[in-house]
Amino acid sequence: MGGIEQLLEICHRRNGSDLHLASGLEPRIRRYGRLESVEGWSTLPPDQIADLLHEIVSEKQWRTFQETGDLDFAHSLAEVARFRCNYMAQQGGPSAVFRVIPQEILSLEDLALPPAIAGLAELSRGLVLVTGPTGSGKSTTLASVVHSINRTSARHIVTIEEPVEFIHRPERSLISQREVGEDTDSFGAGLRSALRQDADVILVGEMRDLETISLAITAAETGALVFGTLHTNGAANTIDRLIDAFPSDEQAQIRLTLSDSLVAVVSQLLVPTIDGEGRLAAFEILLRTSGLPNVIREGNTPMIRNLIQGGRSRGMKAMDDSLEELLRAGKISPLDAYLKASEKGRFERYQQD
Repeated sequence: MGGIEQLLEICHRRNGSDLHLASGLEPRIRRYGRLESVEGWSTLPPDQIADLLHEIVSEKQWRTFQETGDLDFAHSLAEVARFRCNYMAQQGGPSAVFRVIPQEILSLEDLALPPAIAGLAELSRGLVLVTGPTGSGKSTTLASVVHSINRTSARHIVTIEEPVEFIHRPERSLISQREVGEDTDSFGAGLRSALRQDADVILVGEMRDLETISLAITAAETGALVFGTLHTNGAANTIDRLIDAFPSDEQAQIRLTLSDSLVAVVSQLLVPTIDGEGRLAAFEILLRTSGLPNVIREGNTPMIRNLIQGGRSRGMKAMDDSLEELLRAGKISPLDAYLKASEKGRFERYQQD
């Protein structure tokens, strides 16, 4: 096992979520949201970082990194785990981040996801958005939902990812997993192909540009069930982000289209447990109601808060409500709840208890 694979194995064994390598620093592991130095490893100069990074890529990939300063790919370490790898050039030398991808896809039950999220696997069409910052568990949630569809429905599932993270084995469904840069040129190209491939379910790893967003909405409008991710916080911000991606003269039309196709927005955050030995997910959940299309068409996204509160019986939930539930149950600290909250004044009283 080479040097880089030794570090990856250490990261996995110590229940780390990420391994960070940066020129001029010792290797560090993120455990339960906090960065820790790897014992027994000293500061790594740029040439040693480059040697480590070179160990697990092809010559073609290494040339791409040298030419562009960026590289994204997945690497499997036998009997350990799969890793999503990001190489980047920066001032001082090369650096990289390796995200652990569990080999086993956890079920909806294992993750203890709210019933409203589990119910997304039963949808037949529409656009479902799972949002949150990097490292908030979006990929894990979506992998669990897709896994549920795979086990229970006979459908054609197409995933378009950069890179492919969780590996799905076909069960009742047929699954096609495509990697941007290897199997298709871009998210947009992969989506255009999926529309011609009789796809019932499409997972878009990241809706990062206008073309991808537009094609995802079109796919949902034409009858597919489309799952996509964005780096946004909250349902209202997510809808505004989608609309704002379009030129101003197209926004009225896209509001109309989105109002017909959007069926759910799930925003999530990971919060350290009070004992510091894990993390828990907090969710904001917006489901389609009779009032949601009007709110989208009229651009009245502040009303989404009222829709969520009015839909609590259906499993809808505001993020601050989710954080307060975890706090009152003694699962997270008052400080962490306060730092993650939108309405911080609501949590100030807990700081004094």
